[in-house]
Amino acid sequence: MGTFTSPLRIADVSGRQSREVEATVDTGAAYTVLPGRLLRELNVEPFGQRRLLLADGRRMNADIGEARATIDGETVTTLVIFGEDDAPPLLGAYTLEGLGLAVDPVEQRLVPAHLIMYQARLTPLPALA
Repeated sequence: MGTFTSPLRIADVSGRQSREVEATVDTGAAYTVLPGRLLRELNVEPFGQRRLLLADGRRMNADIGEARATIDGETVTTLVIFGEDDAPPLLGAYTLEGLGLAVDPVEQRLVPAHLIMYQARLTPLPALA
């Protein structure tokens, strides 16, 4: 799959401060990565660290926090990684799943996902078109 970008509005958890960014969509990345400087400007505070495996095989620890992500009017509170101050925004799988979005690799766009949940007592809904 080639890479493509998507507009992403990122905000502090209260939603009072936000910024629109153009993020590269990367379903191979677990978390959304944003420039640390941007997250600090939005008053997003790290609450801990995660150990990450980078695409080039290196391992590193990175600060993690919570922010609100919005795409096409849908908003979710999500985990975000504090990247280098000049790091390009990266939209990861955790945020995409929270927003109920999947990647259409042919059209290179985000589309509503059919989310899977297994539970024996759910009443099935009519099939989606």
